Amino acid sequence: MLEKVTGFIVSSMDYRETSLILKVFTKEHGLISVIGKGVKSLKSPLRALTLPYTYGYFYLYYKENKLSILKDVDILDPLFKIHEDLTLLSYMNYFVDFVSQVYKESENSYLFDLLQSAVLKVNEGFDPAVLSSILEIKCLPMLGVGLSLDACINCGSQKEIVTLDADQGGLLCKKCYRNEKIYHPETIKLFRLFQYVDIAKITKLNIKKEIKKEMDLFLSNYYSRYTGIYFGSKEFLKKIKPL
Repeated sequence: MLEKVTGFIVSSMDYRETSLILKVFTKEHGLISVIGKGVKSLKSPLRALTLPYTYGYFYLYYKENKLSILKDVDILDPLFKIHEDLTLLSYMNYFVDFVSQVYKESENSYLFDLLQSAVLKVNEGFDPAVLSSILEIKCLPMLGVGLSLDACINCGSQKEIVTLDADQGGLLCKKCYRNEKIYHPETIKLFRLFQYVDIAKITKLNIKKEIKKEMDLFLSNYYSRYTGIYFGSKEFLKKIKPL
């Protein structure tokens, strides 16, 4: 039975002379494999619709845990701003790589909504580096290593919070502080805010460069230390667009 799903093409692999096997991250079924028969042919109407990061409706014969068959694609948004900018395209590459790997660990269906909202905000012109940090903060609980950001992780106090500590996994108040690294108050405030913010409803993202750097460094180290997931796409991103 033909099914309509919403998704992003994450990657593609050649299959025989004219076909592709696509990895598609979908709202309905998560990360699935789809064969596009003959889509590489010059005469195929799907040739331009099966490129990496295509965002649209995919009409396919869905087969659970098997190779689904692609029938047609309707573009939801061509994402022109992203596809015309190498840096934004690199962030797009990181976003789909990131959520795909987190999905493999958690199979959390909310990941599609996060990806969709973040990509659309980047295409609207919002800062991709900040959106990257928001994604990373929101996905930590899905990997079982969420930060405690509502109160001091030791005593539960919500007063006189002085820093965020990776070793203990959360906030520390003045009373519990023992010479841990001090983070800027704005960094701590944003970590707490970004844990709950609805990306789709963001209307303003003006974050100072030093705060973005501090957030990114903390998150990169935290992911490396506690998740065991390596994101080569982020390492590439740092080379072409350092914060």
